[in-house]
Parts: sequence; C-alpha cells; structure tokens
Amino acid sequence: MQLDMAADELKSVLNRLRRAQGQIAGVIRMIEEGRDCEDVITQLAAASRALDRAGFSIIATGLDQCLADEAQSPADKDRMRARLEKLFLSLA
Repeated sequence: MQLDMAADELKSVLNRLRRAQGQIAGVIRMIEEGRDCEDVITQLAAASRALDRAGFSIIATGLDQCLADEAQSPADKDRMRARLEKLFLSLA
C-alpha cells in the first residue's frame, strides 16, 4: 500500500519526526554531559511520544485511504485492515 498524504498531514508528520530527531540529539548530548537521570528520561519520553504520534498519524491516514478505496474487494479491505491493525498495535 502506498501512502498518499495530503500536504498538511505530511507537514505535520515531518514536523513531529524532526522534533523527535532534535529531542534524541538532546538526549545524547545530555547523557554525554552527565545530566540528571530524570531530565534524560523526561526528554527521552518526549521523543518517544513524538515518534508514536507520527506513526499513529501515518497509520490513520492509511486506514482512511484503505476504507475509502471503492476499487478494493471486501477481502482486500479486510487484509489491509488487519495489516494496519498489526502496525497500530506495534506502536501501542
């Protein structure tokens, strides 16, 4: 399945991923500097949430497209739904 995201959805996902990238760089820097464990974990949790939200957004878009595709047979839709559900659960 190819993902076709609208420009605003794509921008939102890319912003989340860039934010996570910056947060991960911050975590690395904090560890190298010997920062407080609680601060490091807080930053790491924020990066994890940003990645999860990006993933959920991508999966939601895929599910929406899959269900809206009139050309797919019911069996194809069921298979795609199962694949997307598995991906969703991998993030949970």
